[in-house]
Amino acid sequence: MRKQLAIILAAVGILCGCQQKKTCEKQAFQYNVDKFYDLEILRYDVPEFESLTLQQKSLLYCLSEAALWGRDILFDQNGRYNLRIRRALEALYLNYPYEKDTEEFAAFERYLKRVWFSNGIHHHYSEDKFLPEFDQAWFVAACEAAGIEYDAAILPVMFDPAVMPKRMTAQDGIDLVANSAGNYYGEGVTQKEAEAWYAAHKDNSSEPLWIGLNSQLVKRNGKIEERTYKVGGLYGEALEQVVYWLKEAQKYAENDQQREVIGKMIAFNETGDLQLFNEYCIAWVKDLDSRVDFVNGFTETYSDPLGITGTWESMVNFKDLAATKRTQLISDNAQWFEDHSTTDPKYKKEEVKGVTAKVITAAILAGDCYPATPIGINLPNANWIRKEYGSKSVTIDNLMHAYNEAAKGNGFNEEFMIDDEIRDIYEKYGAMCGDLHTDLHECVGHGSGKLMPGVSKDALKEHASTIEEARADLFGLYYLADPKLVELGLLPNMEAYKAGYYQQMMNGLMTQLVRIEPGKDIEEAHMRNRQLIANWCYAHANGEMEIIERDGKHYLQINDYEGVRRLYGELLAEIQRITSEGDYPAAKEMVETYAVKVNQDLHKEILARYEKLHLAPYKGFVNPVYQVERNTDGEITNVTLDFTEGYIEQHLRYSKDYSPLPSVN
Repeated sequence: MRKQLAIILAAVGILCGCQQKKTCEKQAFQYNVDKFYDLEILRYDVPEFESLTLQQKSLLYCLSEAALWGRDILFDQNGRYNLRIRRALEALYLNYPYEKDTEEFAAFERYLKRVWFSNGIHHHYSEDKFLPEFDQAWFVAACEAAGIEYDAAILPVMFDPAVMPKRMTAQDGIDLVANSAGNYYGEGVTQKEAEAWYAAHKDNSSEPLWIGLNSQLVKRNGKIEERTYKVGGLYGEALEQVVYWLKEAQKYAENDQQREVIGKMIAFNETGDLQLFNEYCIAWVKDLDSRVDFVNGFTETYSDPLGITGTWESMVNFKDLAATKRTQLISDNAQWFEDHSTTDPKYKKEEVKGVTAKVITAAILAGDCYPATPIGINLPNANWIRKEYGSKSVTIDNLMHAYNEAAKGNGFNEEFMIDDEIRDIYEKYGAMCGDLHTDLHECVGHGSGKLMPGVSKDALKEHASTIEEARADLFGLYYLADPKLVELGLLPNMEAYKAGYYQQMMNGLMTQLVRIEPGKDIEEAHMRNRQLIANWCYAHANGEMEIIERDGKHYLQINDYEGVRRLYGELLAEIQRITSEGDYPAAKEMVETYAVKVNQDLHKEILARYEKLHLAPYKGFVNPVYQVERNTDGEITNVTLDFTEGYIEQHLRYSKDYSPLPSVN
């Protein structure tokens, strides 16, 4: 249902020497590309691409073009000044008239690379605005010398820390819309006005439309109006190109069902009609035979402070046939997992329908999947479609492999894991448990449980994402230690799960704090989820675990792994109850008590220990470059991938070749 923005094991870089099911086929493949601030850029391989048919390769190419043309949309959604800022920065980078071997230019280049990574001027994970290390006077003088024209309104947005300080705020008690810099609502629109508009337009039918998924609310003459994302509407210039390439992709569809899926997405982009989006989702879920697949459009709602409007994203992929056997095994047993969970029977689905699981190889990342990306996706998000037609769950194997390869030997495990015994267990089973937890989270976690009659999907409001991610994580964690996984052959023994349990608790209690600035609260939904689980279990533990101190350093010690599983099960039952009943007060109390506040002394220690390792806590990717050969009639005769393009070169090329939107939309 919801996507994991990044598996913390890989994103923080702790997969040091972990057990891998496969070794890198191309030992010379260069995974590491660039590093700046708290970010590292990686490259991912696309194994088995050469084994695909020409039709499949051509389809992937056309879908990749449709993906890349949406890039400007996300920049604009993330902030109304982002395109103006990005274009001014790129123009200065390309036309800088002085020597570039200076501290000021180096700081300028780092800032530009950061803007590219975050698709705007706010940190992709913390939501805080990051400020340039060069001053405004230097920027103004450099632009003047280079002959760069820009809108002066971008200056306070870039340089004044008080202007648009957060892309999205989840702070309780303030206007979430007015105090978020994201461009999902026009200037002057308040949270109260937006919520009233959505309430007035809500579809209460048995097959409801997702009102607001593909639109921006603005205020004109004192009234709230909707601007729809579509060809001829908001973001129409980009969507026109997306539609063109989707139509090209239709020519290479593998079967009629896939052709229908692409056609529904074309029609939705052309009209903005949400009924067509529902039809697309249903057709997409039914497409089980195609090897090539894609996500394209307005999908996840994490960045909208009200959780309504989807950000633009795309991921083009094809099925990893061998690895999919693992996820299909989990999917085939979805009803068993549902029946044996710790949740109250009245909150369980009587019949789990259509949980289709597969492992995929990513072939292009775009929009909200680029450069930072999920490693697991479960869609569609509409509960009624999931109930009636099922869902698709995917684990993205080649990205996880890239994370693991790039992180080998980084020293993280030695610094933060308590002893050689747990490090040995983690080296044997860590990657295996990471894969399985992601599979369980996506394949059965999000698809589990049901809402009580009359409960709205929006009932938990700003806490919905945190609670939903906690629900799926807990479902996976509870079953990671179940003998059923050994019975199914998914784990080799009943010791293996300890690697996953230790990592999750250590991460939630301690090590994910490397992503938080000193003195800050946790605001991102996935981080809140992980801390909520760990803090709740720690607070309710009775000897199952403890944090001990050695030589001035703190470590997690788990004394009773089976007891930890019992705690996961208890919390899962309560989180499912909150979800099923739409218990907003309980969700609010749960999140505010366990998920938000940070132990400042422990935080300071963790940051100091992490800094000595010289690691970047966040990872992102560059894409391969599609190279197409055509005959004299313009027909595609071959498609190959090139993996040599650098981070700067890629983003400059994307801005040159895939940037159709005006600077102000």
